[in-house]
Amino acid sequence: MKFSVASRGDNLSNELCESMKKKLLKADLLLDHEEPDIVITVGGDGTLLEAFHLYAHRLEETAFVGIHTGHLGFYADWVPEEADHLVTHIIKTPYQIVEYPLLEVVIRYRDGRASRRYLALNESTIKSSEGSLVCNVEIKGEVFETFRGDGLCMSTPSGSTAYNKALGGAILHPSLASIQLSEMASINNRVYRTLGSPLVLPQHHTCLLKLLNDVSVQVTIDHFNVPNYEENVDTVQCRVAEEKVRFARFRPFPFWKRVKESFISE
Repeated sequence: MKFSVASRGDNLSNELCESMKKKLLKADLLLDHEEPDIVITVGGDGTLLEAFHLYAHRLEETAFVGIHTGHLGFYADWVPEEADHLVTHIIKTPYQIVEYPLLEVVIRYRDGRASRRYLALNESTIKSSEGSLVCNVEIKGEVFETFRGDGLCMSTPSGSTAYNKALGGAILHPSLASIQLSEMASINNRVYRTLGSPLVLPQHHTCLLKLLNDVSVQVTIDHFNVPNYEENVDTVQCRVAEEKVRFARFRPFPFWKRVKESFISE
C-alpha cells in the first residue's frame, strides 16, 4: 500500500509525522506523495482540507484519515496518543471506506473567460468586495428570490458544522446527499424580502446565483480564495458533486457524539 503523510507544521505534528513515516516504511509500505492510497494528516481539520484539495484529482483512489494535534476536529478523529495504534491498524487492518458528498461550484464570467469548476469539502461563499451583494437565487432553473446582503454560503453536510453553523444553518449528518444555502446579513424590509432561513437542497437540485449589480465579488472554496477572478463574475452554480470524498475508517465514528463534544459538553 502507498501512503503519504501531511503535517500542519508545528513541532508536535512534525514529530508525529516523522515517527509514523518511519514505522510505516519499516513495515514495507511505500511512501508516495503523488499517488497515495491513503493520506494521513496530522494537525487539524484545516490540514485535512489542504490535503483534500491537493488530491482532489484522484478522489476515487485516495482515502483520508486524520490525527488532530490541536482542538477536536470533525475530520481528524484520532489523537496523538493513538498514533501508534493507528499505524498498527494501517499496517494490519483492512479499513472500511466511508464516502461523503461534496459541493460542486462552477463560476461563469461576463467577459467570455472560460468557466472554472471547483470541489468543496466544507463550503463555498460569495461576498461583495464593495457594498451589498445583489443576486437572484435560482433553484432548478426558476427564480426563488432576490438576495440583498453581505453574501451567501453554500455548504456540504460534513461542512454544516463549520461556517454554516455560525450563520445559523442547520447541522446535517454528513451522509446526506444534499447542500445547504445560508445567508449572511440579508436586507429584509418593506421593499426587499428574502426567505431569511437556510435552504437544504437534495441531490440533483441545482442552485444558481446570478449577480444583478455590477460589483467585484470574492468567492471562496473552503478556506481558500479563488484567485484573480473576482471581477466580471456572472453566475455561481452549486450542486451536489458526482465525486465523493473517501475516509478510511478503522473504528466507529459517532458523528452526533462528536457534535455534542464540540458544541455542548464541557
